[in-house]
Amino acid sequence: MSQPHELSAQELLHAYRDKSLSPVEATRAVLEHIERWEPHLKATYALDPDAALAMARASEARWMKGEPLSSGGYTLDGVPATIKENIATRGTPIPLGTAATDLTPAAADAPPAARMREAGAVLLGKTTMPDYGMLSSGLSSFHELTRNPWDLSKNPGGSSAGAGAAAAAGYGPLHIGTDIGGSVRLPAAWCGIATLKPSLGRIPIDPPFMGRCAGPMTRTITDTALMMGVLSQPDARDHMSLPFQDFDWLNLAQDVRGLRIGLLMDAGCGLPLDPEVRDAVQAAAQAFEAAGAVVTPMLPWMTPDMLDGVDRFWRTRSAIDLAALPEARRATILPFIRAWAESGGGQSGEAVFRSYYETLNVRAKTVAACAPFDYVLSPVAPVVAYNAEWPSPTNEVATTMHHIGFTLPFNMSEQPAASVNCGYTRAGLPIGLQIAGARFDDLGVLRVARAWEQMRPAQHPWPQPPQAN
Repeated sequence: MSQPHELSAQELLHAYRDKSLSPVEATRAVLEHIERWEPHLKATYALDPDAALAMARASEARWMKGEPLSSGGYTLDGVPATIKENIATRGTPIPLGTAATDLTPAAADAPPAARMREAGAVLLGKTTMPDYGMLSSGLSSFHELTRNPWDLSKNPGGSSAGAGAAAAAGYGPLHIGTDIGGSVRLPAAWCGIATLKPSLGRIPIDPPFMGRCAGPMTRTITDTALMMGVLSQPDARDHMSLPFQDFDWLNLAQDVRGLRIGLLMDAGCGLPLDPEVRDAVQAAAQAFEAAGAVVTPMLPWMTPDMLDGVDRFWRTRSAIDLAALPEARRATILPFIRAWAESGGGQSGEAVFRSYYETLNVRAKTVAACAPFDYVLSPVAPVVAYNAEWPSPTNEVATTMHHIGFTLPFNMSEQPAASVNCGYTRAGLPIGLQIAGARFDDLGVLRVARAWEQMRPAQHPWPQPPQAN
């Protein structure tokens, strides 16, 4: 029989309804499981067992009355959850992954946290990220090094590092990350979990920024869809949010026959594709084809100049942010991030505009390339999980963004893109399949991702905490 920490949100809610399990029992089990894992993973920030158990007791009382909380008709009442630490939760400081941040408690919940509370989720605490979220890594000047539960010598990815590790390790079923260039999809790929980077504005967030999205991170697409029902509820604080659409998020049935699917195996920029990643994604494409989809290879549309232009634009933005800090605080930033950011300072207005133009170029080229297809399949990343202590797969400042050629385009184009596990390396590390759709077709992407879950080979058992000596 599955232990409470192994259950999906859907399974927990069913157990609460039939009173075979209580939110207090589930929360205690998850906290005990975290206690076994956390000395090895270091995935959490501001973990608060007492507050979590108080929320669980309140949830238990509501279930006993048959009156669970819901948001937009979707309940998460009593389900353990974590939130990435750059998403404000009232009363908790927001370090942004860096020792340079002033630790002032947040005055209010940001929209994703507010929606989770409204739906009754049990908030266990926050999850870790690297400095300013500008690495695909668990390395931070503020948090201890976050590791990958599949192999503790490897990186969980980032910037939603703690969320990816926590989901794979069973720190409850529901986790929220953020993504501006791949930051929910990369850890999802390297930790073997499911996620959706939604269309820009589908999930209200504060503060909004070009390409920046919050996204659910779970073990199953069904739990991701359940979270979308809650997180996509409107919030006026996001001035970039989409008009609310009342989707039936849990209606995930999808016949893939006849779907026009593009297959992108060359990002056109960055690192070469690892043969094991190539083989796993090709096998997934063949499975879609065998199920009746029309799969067509795609030519790359990204170029090294486009990737470098976006990189320079982000460096300039970060250089401006860092220049506003006193030198004593700047000195505490992860040296790799400081070197990366400061290399973007002192540019002319013309140079900055040319960098910004490349973000628009990425958008235009991505939309045009995807237009002939219903969905696009690709690797999430060209490589698998790398050394835990490295800030990026190349461990070089100059090439720190050279692994996001498959993910970045869909941030700039504002299109939804999911990551779902599609296989393992010979060493047992997960490999992610990216499924992207047209802008606003978030539900369609989830349906195709769910269809893939039902087609794919049996998954490896989830990793377990090391045995105590």
